Amino acid sequence: TMVISKETRGVIIALHKNGLTGKSIAARKIAPQSKIYCIIKNFKERGSIVAKKAPGRPRKTSKHQDRLLKVFQLRDRATSSAELAQEWQQAGVSASARTVRARPGLKEGSKEATSLQKNIRDRLILCKRYRGKVIFSDESPFRLFGTSGKQLVRRRQVERYHQSRLMPTVKHPETIHVWGCFSAKGVGSLTVLPKNTAMNKKWYQNVLREQLLPTVPEQ
Repeated sequence: TMVISKETRGVIIALHKNGLTGKSIAARKIAPQSKIYCIIKNFKERGSIVAKKAPGRPRKTSKHQDRLLKVFQLRDRATSSAELAQEWQQAGVSASARTVRARPGLKEGSKEATSLQKNIRDRLILCKRYRGKVIFSDESPFRLFGTSGKQLVRRRQVERYHQSRLMPTVKHPETIHVWGCFSAKGVGSLTVLPKNTAMNKKWYQNVLREQLLPTVPEQ
């Protein structure tokens, strides 16, 4: 936002008192016409040339800087907020990733568990109690094409079904299941099941027998 000095405001009001219109004052190029009208209106309402203090926190970026950010966003829709902030800073704008997320763009509300702090505390107590005595194991599926979750893209409102904004999908993507284990002493064995093979009872028993049990002495 452009700041008009007190001296310039005084000149504008003096010219206004002499009968000049806002358009005539703007022709002298001492300030933008929109600002001149605001200064005159403020003087008529408050009888002062001092600018009215804006409520709330001052905006960190100007409209021009916001337009620059939009150019960065449209250049690569998959760019993260941190990367956009870094690119913005290189252009001379002092802003963080949080400021980027506050500007117009596609974003999804975050979800937070109400018992998050309690879960963290309880898990920490559990880990300290059984540290060095427990082997943790788990298995997880991985799609070989696409993603199983949501993928965000930066786009305009009218570009919802634009070809370059759509995420490619397949009806039955190939999936692999991976099993692994670890303890306080380090990681254990890693097992990759054949493609499109689910971790059923038979496979799980085989993994425990062939992979987990030989790992126990090492842990």
